[in-house]
Amino acid sequence: MKIICIGRNYAAHIEELKNETPGNPVVFLKPDTALLKNGAAFFYPDFSKNIHHEAELVLKISKEGKYIQKQFAHRYFEEIGLGIDFTARDLQDQCKAKGLPWEIAKGFNGSAPIGDFLPVSEFKDMKDIDFHLTINGETRQKGNTSMMLFDFGTIIEYVSQFFTLKKGDLIYTGTPAGVGPVKIGDHLEGYIGTQKMLDFEVK
Repeated sequence: MKIICIGRNYAAHIEELKNETPGNPVVFLKPDTALLKNGAAFFYPDFSKNIHHEAELVLKISKEGKYIQKQFAHRYFEEIGLGIDFTARDLQDQCKAKGLPWEIAKGFNGSAPIGDFLPVSEFKDMKDIDFHLTINGETRQKGNTSMMLFDFGTIIEYVSQFFTLKKGDLIYTGTPAGVGPVKIGDHLEGYIGTQKMLDFEVK
């Protein structure tokens, strides 16, 4: 399976990182070794001193498809979950400054914690899904799919031009404002609505 990630999909997050607003979804990949499942602890890596949390809704692809038209995109996922796109911000900044790819800042081991999934039947409106992240009981990020620059259908239509989507693939759909550093000892909990989806510690 593969992990497809969408960057710069919430205007306030673009503003906080002083990035340009994209005309199309910004796409990058993480390897399957980035996945962190079942509430396993995230071990802070030696190569970074500035790991940031980015909470995101995650689509689980349910069947194979490519060149998917937006109006049919809903047929290709049956579950929505919550995950974290951990980013080694210091490494990313160094790579960007040199005009280099920054996969090492995004795809390192454990950089994609993933929680539980809910069936799409539990959601009344794909464009009105609330989610939030707390750290040590304090809310750090809050988002709603209405705030996305590119909705689920647009994302699937766009990425499926380049990558054949296969059952089990995950699409991380972008993070709202409020990203920031984590430290050893932090306790992260992620919610869709009021339902806890993700719960793990940084060690």
